[in-house]
Amino acid sequence: MNLKPLAFSIALLCSVPTMAAKPNTDLQLMPYPQQVSLTNSPPFVIDRHFNTQLTGFTSPRLISLVERLNHRIERQTGLFLTTPIQTKNQTPTLTIDVKAPAPTKVQRAKEDESYQLDVTSKQAKLTANTPYGAMRGVETFLQLIQSDTNGFNIPTVTIEDSPRFPWRGALIDTARHFIPVDVIKRQLDGLASAKLNTFHWHLTDDQGWRLESVAYPNLQEKGSDGLFYTREQIKDVVAYANSLGIRVIPEVDLPGHASAIAAAYPKLMTEVQDYQIERKWGVHKPLLDPTKPEVYKFINTLIREVTELFPDEYIHIGGDEVDPEQWNNSAHVQRFMKENNLKDALALHAYFNQRVEQILKRHKRKMIGWDETYHPDLPKSIVIQSWRGHDSLGESANDGYQGILSTGYYIDQAQPAAMHYRNDPMPKPLQVNDVVAEGEQWQTWAFSAPRKKGSPVTGTFTLITAKDGTQRGFIDYKGKSRRAIFDIQSIKGVTQFWMDSWMGKTMPKVVLKDGVLTGDMQVGNANYPMTGKLIAASNIEGSQYPTAPEPVELKQKQQDRILGGEITLWTENVKYDTLELRMWPRSYVIAERLWSDASITDEDSMYQRMETMDDWSTLSVGLQHQWNSIVGLKRLANGHDIAPLQVLSEAIEQAQYYHRHHEKWVNESYDQFDPLNRLADTLPPESLEVRTLTQKVNAFVKDPNNAALSTDIKAMFQRWADNTQAVMPIIASNHLLTQVEPVVQQVDLLSRIGIELVDIIQSGKKLDQKQIITIKQMIAKAKPIQDELIVAIVYPVETLLNHAY
Repeated sequence: MNLKPLAFSIALLCSVPTMAAKPNTDLQLMPYPQQVSLTNSPPFVIDRHFNTQLTGFTSPRLISLVERLNHRIERQTGLFLTTPIQTKNQTPTLTIDVKAPAPTKVQRAKEDESYQLDVTSKQAKLTANTPYGAMRGVETFLQLIQSDTNGFNIPTVTIEDSPRFPWRGALIDTARHFIPVDVIKRQLDGLASAKLNTFHWHLTDDQGWRLESVAYPNLQEKGSDGLFYTREQIKDVVAYANSLGIRVIPEVDLPGHASAIAAAYPKLMTEVQDYQIERKWGVHKPLLDPTKPEVYKFINTLIREVTELFPDEYIHIGGDEVDPEQWNNSAHVQRFMKENNLKDALALHAYFNQRVEQILKRHKRKMIGWDETYHPDLPKSIVIQSWRGHDSLGESANDGYQGILSTGYYIDQAQPAAMHYRNDPMPKPLQVNDVVAEGEQWQTWAFSAPRKKGSPVTGTFTLITAKDGTQRGFIDYKGKSRRAIFDIQSIKGVTQFWMDSWMGKTMPKVVLKDGVLTGDMQVGNANYPMTGKLIAASNIEGSQYPTAPEPVELKQKQQDRILGGEITLWTENVKYDTLELRMWPRSYVIAERLWSDASITDEDSMYQRMETMDDWSTLSVGLQHQWNSIVGLKRLANGHDIAPLQVLSEAIEQAQYYHRHHEKWVNESYDQFDPLNRLADTLPPESLEVRTLTQKVNAFVKDPNNAALSTDIKAMFQRWADNTQAVMPIIASNHLLTQVEPVVQQVDLLSRIGIELVDIIQSGKKLDQKQIITIKQMIAKAKPIQDELIVAIVYPVETLLNHAY
């Protein structure tokens, strides 16, 4: 056995996450400000006489800000403001004092967005150094408005605030499914309300070219199905974003994801043939030919057109998921590579990116690209956007490149908000002591978890048992750095633990017996089968302790290169009328991680405030996520009352992570024509009711005599059981719900089982072996994905079962 030296800090000796900090007040603010001080003075009243005065620097953009503020107050309160702009004879109720104009005409990646808000019983004052700070402060002011028996008011408070990261953005993919301009503008309103400052506009991909080109009109004529943004529409969106203090960064994908370009101009491809817009999702073959001068002429002309429309200093070139098959199979490309000492496709891709970077530089623009664009021969002025995770982000930062994180912020995937909240852009050191001390025991298990699409998830995990019997451990996924695992437990012979992986919250639940591993890997809310074997242990002679790369740990200089992160919404499974249901209110959670102090991590507080944002963003901002759900349910209800479907929706969830993608792949509906009209498409990413049930069940099994908990749990189960009779006629009336019928039956059955299990646990009795086997079979039947849905209450019911025998 290898014993590594003990050289770890006390902070890493624990195999559980550090204590989460709550905001210092109960104010329902998100993102939570850096410093908040409440007073005991009477609140500041908001009534129809509310008015605002601009002092210091003023501009049309700030006048527009005041107009939006007044409109939003009227939306939130229903008041009609009689004189919203302060006149000479009035005392202003809110003063906005901006010290100076923005330092440059074009908004930059790093701006002063700080502000101070002072609210007394008589007056409110918002002070900012620049218009950007005023815009962020106005959003806080609007979030502070509350209602009580005396009317509308704001608590007396002093707030000093500024963002933790300068780059706080959102990518919206309008290439795979076209998104109308009015929907985009509404999302910009939402981004501004969350204090996000960057809109990353994904405009081109295999399924569509959405950017009007004057020089190359075939791009929109043959590559868009007629769905593209005119130059005037783009200018309008950019101007609208600018009025909100939001940069707009276009993404033109090069050299891959190029099927739409190939359909328009096939001679630019490595393999010249007739191409069509790609209808299926995934990675496709067409690649621009890096050896052709006309390719660089094409790119140069496009970049010139892009710079006419987008003033931001950055242009995103994509650069991800380059399938090198066409390059590898081309005799003239291989000859070019040999002549230029390019040893492989990666070197050729780097050569291409260098040429593109020079084109951008001539047009006074900087490059952003996904992980695959990173190459040490590129200048340090480029920004790496990471979809591969903290390992890639940290490595490029150590090599001198600035970076932004998207991994963990993919909101096209249904994921619990808590997973996004735990995901910090700053790479962290290993959160567990992986050194084995004298007298400690360890085991390493190899595993494989096959997926319905893609290669299996493979690797090893190691469990370390200390002298006092406590356990800690880590997991080494193939090709990834080492990760800590948390909450190691053995429940009825099943070993389980969890960690956040690139897939989301991941929880193996396995039987480890006689050197054989069997069980499941729960990813999000669905399972992959998991098998494996014991490959090394402290009590097996000749065993080698496992080695793996440690997570990248950045020093302060390198940390400064982490600019922030971007919410990322790809649209394979999203279209214009379901987009907001994915974005909101979860985007406020990610916005908080990018804006607020790193110590604010309490998940219960986050969920409470996110629920407040759910309604506030509907009332104040006008976001339509709630309406998206209602419209979808009305379509499915087929003339019936949607209330029973809403109750059913509390007990189920859409399959999380990429499970829905994989289901479509298996069922040959993984393409642009899948209608996205299932019950799953009407659901939010997670059921907050199931989260509440899970919390109550976890508390109840620790305190079975708690009558209040048992009453609450049984009431929730009874609500779902009683709903069956009401929802079944709706299920029977619409062919789109045919496959949901087993889900309804399982919700009903599990709810009734849940009630019985609560009673059994409370009574102190135990189930007999036959009952245990029967309930386990019912639970196993309810766990698989059905019509892209998960019966989410199955997991708290399983917890109850494990404490009933």
